[in-house]
Amino acid sequence: KSGGAAEVRKSFAHVPSLIGAMEAEEVGVEHLLRDINDPTVSTVANLVKAKLSGLSTLTEKLVEMKDYLTAVSEGRMKANSEIIANMQAIVNLLPNLNVEELVRSMLVKNNDMHMVIYLSALIRCVIALHDLVVNKIAYNDEVGDELGLAKGKAATKVDVGEEKKEDDGDSKAKGDKSQSKKKNSL
Repeated sequence: KSGGAAEVRKSFAHVPSLIGAMEAEEVGVEHLLRDINDPTVSTVANLVKAKLSGLSTLTEKLVEMKDYLTAVSEGRMKANSEIIANMQAIVNLLPNLNVEELVRSMLVKNNDMHMVIYLSALIRCVIALHDLVVNKIAYNDEVGDELGLAKGKAATKVDVGEEKKEDDGDSKAKGDKSQSKKKNSL
């Protein structure tokens, strides 16, 4: 205001806005969001959840097939040859789990997987212990070097003191010898 300068003021006005999307775009975004993984959930948990979901769906479908066949056999529903052919194809695709060779191979595979899990846990444990030992050795070396320097200084002081004592002892011994020579000459 002083000197003829005008004060500059900024003002913001709220502009209403609306962002819209077509249904196809919304479906695409939802599909992309479905593929985002939650990092807090492990992949093993996701695999187990997927298998449980698949098994529950299979159970529901098998119960539905059983109900359909029961209704056809009791005469409540009319038989549809296409549905029965699809059911026959599904049943033919199921493995026969009563074969001893299949049971044995599944047990061997299960044992192999558990052995791999056990060995990997054991190896991780040994590596962790090895790292711990190496860390302790490095720590002791560092502390030992620091203590060694402190002991070295103390040892140097002690050595110097002993040398002085030895020098004193030598001079005393020399003094004793000279005194004994004086006594012998008297």
